[in-house]
Amino acid sequence: MSLPPQPAAYRPERTILTLPDTLYDPVQAADFPETILRFRNDAHAATIGLADLDDTAWARHFGRFAPLPDSLEQPLALRYHGHQFRHYNSDLGDGRGFLFAQVRDGANRLLDLGTKGSGTTPWSRSGDGRLTLKGGVREILATEMLEALGVHTSKTLSLIETGEALHRGDEPSPTRSAVMVRLSHGHIRIGSFQRLATLGDADTMRALVNYCLTELYGETPGDEPEAQLLAHVARGTARLAASYMAAGFVHGVLNTDNIAITTESFDYGPWRFAPLWKSDFTAAYFDHQGLYAFGRQPAAIHWNVVQLAIALRTLASAEALAPMVDLYSPAYEAAFRTAILARLGVRPQSEDQDFALLGAMETALAETDTPIDRFFFDWRGGRLRTATQAYTDPRFAAFAEIAATYEPTTPLDHPYWSDAAPCGMPIEEVEALWAPIAADDDWAPLYAKIAAIRRMGEALRA
Repeated sequence: MSLPPQPAAYRPERTILTLPDTLYDPVQAADFPETILRFRNDAHAATIGLADLDDTAWARHFGRFAPLPDSLEQPLALRYHGHQFRHYNSDLGDGRGFLFAQVRDGANRLLDLGTKGSGTTPWSRSGDGRLTLKGGVREILATEMLEALGVHTSKTLSLIETGEALHRGDEPSPTRSAVMVRLSHGHIRIGSFQRLATLGDADTMRALVNYCLTELYGETPGDEPEAQLLAHVARGTARLAASYMAAGFVHGVLNTDNIAITTESFDYGPWRFAPLWKSDFTAAYFDHQGLYAFGRQPAAIHWNVVQLAIALRTLASAEALAPMVDLYSPAYEAAFRTAILARLGVRPQSEDQDFALLGAMETALAETDTPIDRFFFDWRGGRLRTATQAYTDPRFAAFAEIAATYEPTTPLDHPYWSDAAPCGMPIEEVEALWAPIAADDDWAPLYAKIAAIRRMGEALRA
């Protein structure tokens, strides 16, 4: 599981400006009627030296987008292309967000502060560049839950209500508006490279490859920098896919423009946590073919890695790139093993024994109606901890027999493990948390849920 946030000093950056300006467009933020602070993530603000901002300064920077000292003087909307549900779209880019600032954390990682709902850009097409308040609330819940479950995810840093009435076809309208700031390890995505390949811009692609290696991975480009970068992406996206499966998470829109080159999960629209281990469970109502269904996510992400390799053929040979793509499958198997054992809270054994345990687990979950969150809660440490009849089904017998040979990683002495039920995030609860905000402007249930999620994260890290 991931470590808790570590405080650090404020260290501004503007390294994106070392890249050719054909990669982005300078833009202006919308002038919102109001800036009502609804959420600020002080734990992660502390990692970049911004937790001491008072609410007035916070709203000025993250609602009015006054530049942070010595960082970017003007927001930048990045340009990119992408495959959307396998259909190539060259009319993309930051359409309702931009890169607002760059900073470094205490580990010297370059971090980008990106926005969602900050106004129109040259890439907005027919959109209004806005974000619904409910969409911002959903992103908070997704990032908090994924972080607690150990997924390498962007962090929701800020949510500010903006006082506009928005009309949307997929929720009751008019609805309230917001602007969000996310903290992420890089704003570059696979689609950034696809755009340069389509344009035949080898010089800019070479510069982007070197930037990603130097600034995002902290490495000196070697003799084959394209293969070097692709290896990072193949291994990292394999870990990402495995962590989604262990978390029971369905991203919903795994297009190539939604896969960061740092392999950090981001941009949460129609996400869901799967209630059951069913491969065909989908998050997006418009995913009619189930392309990004729960069980198809590893293959979908692998397909995206192949598209990056195709784009990098602008600079490198297929012979240099193909072995890097082939790293994905074994990396996924290893990462899935690690992620499941971590969520079960048991020490690894031999590869054969571990995969026997995983196979028995998947079979039992897939063939029964046992909730994913309930299963991992009940079997934390490799032993059934609750007096329940849910596991008397003979299809759990093989799992129970193998699990009995495992040792727990840590004592289960955190109070969370004495709770009556696990902390989960079913879609029904998402709606229940939004309802009092919509009806009475009551944010207390949401803040209480965030606290409960963070408490679960503490228990999983203990």
